[in-house]
Amino acid sequence: MAPRNPFTNLFVKSPMGPLQDHMSKVHATTRALVPFLKAAQKGDWEMAKTLQKEVVKLEHEADKQKRAVRRHLPKSLFMPVSRSDLLELVSVQDHIANASKDVAGLMLGRKMAFPEKVSQDLLDYAEASVDTTKQAMIAVQGIDSLLEVGFSSREVSSVEDKIGEINTLEHRTDKLQIKLRARLFKLENDLPPVEVMFLYQIIDWLGSIADHAEKVGSRLQVLIVL
Repeated sequence: MAPRNPFTNLFVKSPMGPLQDHMSKVHATTRALVPFLKAAQKGDWEMAKTLQKEVVKLEHEADKQKRAVRRHLPKSLFMPVSRSDLLELVSVQDHIANASKDVAGLMLGRKMAFPEKVSQDLLDYAEASVDTTKQAMIAVQGIDSLLEVGFSSREVSSVEDKIGEINTLEHRTDKLQIKLRARLFKLENDLPPVEVMFLYQIIDWLGSIADHAEKVGSRLQVLIVL
């Protein structure tokens, strides 16, 4: 008899365990963006290069975990959630790490920095996006207790509260994005048009981090109501 794959054993012990580990790594990837952005805004490109490598390293580790989840998630799970829903959840989580890597890669490659007048707005915006992924991680970690007690109303309510907080943080990120865009718009005439285009691209990608974190909450909501 062939030995059981050790990764599969994790699913037997805790079906959500590998997905929770993946979300933790995803959050670590986004968290590494903030010091990178600070280095970029200071024009310290040697430090920025080192920090960008850390973002890439964490994203690659998250990607390996994602592939392992997809390969080893059992086809039959004796639990009140479907395999397809769990696979969709890990895909949404993965988009967060990808966006983080893209932000660091583009800014380092072009040695981009935002104008000094909006530097603090950028950092506030990025930190809000990271806070949203942290709350998504907390919500994903809360699923274990839900499974253990058989989806009791109290535990469902607790997870729903966590999901609600994700939405609140994502809305805060939207407001900060609007503020950053408005302030950058006033500076456009003093900046090269190509540079302006890429600055807005970075703003969009940072926003997508929070958007995908909110989608993690939406996927969790699906798991709860099934």
